[in-house]
Amino acid sequence: MPVLFVGHGSPMNAIADSEFSRAWAEVGSSLPAPRAVLCVSAHWETAGMRVTAMEQPPTIHDFRGFPEALSAFVYPAPGSPELARRVCELLTDQDIRTDPERGLDHGAWSVLCRLFPHADVSVVQLSLDRTRDPAWHFALGAVLKPLRDEGVLVVGSGNIVHNLHTLIWQDSAFDWAVEFDSAIRERILARDFESVIHYETLAPAAREAVPTREHFLPLLYVLGMADPQDRIEFFCEKVTLGSISMRSVRVG
Repeated sequence: MPVLFVGHGSPMNAIADSEFSRAWAEVGSSLPAPRAVLCVSAHWETAGMRVTAMEQPPTIHDFRGFPEALSAFVYPAPGSPELARRVCELLTDQDIRTDPERGLDHGAWSVLCRLFPHADVSVVQLSLDRTRDPAWHFALGAVLKPLRDEGVLVVGSGNIVHNLHTLIWQDSAFDWAVEFDSAIRERILARDFESVIHYETLAPAAREAVPTREHFLPLLYVLGMADPQDRIEFFCEKVTLGSISMRSVRVG
């Protein structure tokens, strides 16, 4: 099974026609049918790890200031307690437990509703342990790699460049944001994942591009699951709103 990192950007991509929502739909139609999805989203951070375990996870509207149509949107994909147990089994030596109440946040459903618009694929979310460093998150991806052979599609959802403090409401990009996004692209293509883990050293504007780590970390799970023979491709290769990279990655 391939692995995806999706630069999710605005939750409006869930309901508005855009170049990004169209690209996500195209990628979804090209994938082999997965048994289930495991999503690592920037929008669920915990101390230790949690994995959703509801049969019918609710749609969480964890934002404000958007149209009512977005707040009313529901993505009724089923959960998978079975996959939640399997994730806990793979991570048995980690601080992890199931969460019987957590639903799907917009980092998950805004992307998955385009990849799988019929909501007919079971979805489980794995939280980001905020107490761990990037190298740990990358290594965790490698531990989860057996899921690929078990028909599970792993989707990381975040943004390589994500700085809301410098965001502008126009379709353009700051030079520093493009520079950092391009540096990450080059290191991924070179399979120099160690440099991606230590992204702070890649460009002078790294601190501006990644002021906080939660949107960057899901990328490391995806790279950690890569095999040497995997083809790596990009889609949605664009920085917009000044400082939001929509660059997305397909591994395998």
